[in-house]
Amino acid sequence: MGERKIRVLIVDDHPVLRDGVAAILGNQSDMEAVGEARDGAEAVERFRALRPDVTLMDLQMPGMNGVDAIIAIRAEHPNARIIVLTTYAGDAQAVRALKAGAAGYLLKSSLRTELIDAIRDVHRGQRHVHRDVADEIALHVVDETLTPREVAILQLVSVGKANKQVAAELGLSEETVKGHLKSIFAKLDVADRTHAVTVAARRGIIEL
Repeated sequence: MGERKIRVLIVDDHPVLRDGVAAILGNQSDMEAVGEARDGAEAVERFRALRPDVTLMDLQMPGMNGVDAIIAIRAEHPNARIIVLTTYAGDAQAVRALKAGAAGYLLKSSLRTELIDAIRDVHRGQRHVHRDVADEIALHVVDETLTPREVAILQLVSVGKANKQVAAELGLSEETVKGHLKSIFAKLDVADRTHAVTVAARRGIIEL
């Protein structure tokens, strides 16, 4: 009798990616795909029913996103081993996922080369974070983080709202919004609104 296989749950809203990952797992003698989910809410249900050894979790999904799903699963099952699969190398998004309880963080572009090792590492109780993401986290670890209010302001700026509109929407004075933007520019080391939005989106601080 062979060793028990590592049972993997695949969570992603794209069927092609789920099929691709299942095919990669199907070529391994020590692991198997035991189920799939299309969004965070379904992931929580499928985890409950299947109790997989390792869960592969996308972050950007309709409805409940990946971070919220990780939090929900880990609240019920503190030992759940979850690896994030994402397109984005942003450090802020990675830190959110790791704080939520993810044990691994992979870029979808590296699945063919890194997925199998990551699953084995995480199944053994180790962490596995893609090198580019780890470098980004290290680069910004001493940076001052944006406050929730600053993130809300930048999110509104990203959809083209002027200071006056941002102020009205958040119940602030225009001067207060200007003060927050000055703080945002300093923290992100940028000189203008456009650059602030670009940097914040790349790092996963806001979503475009």
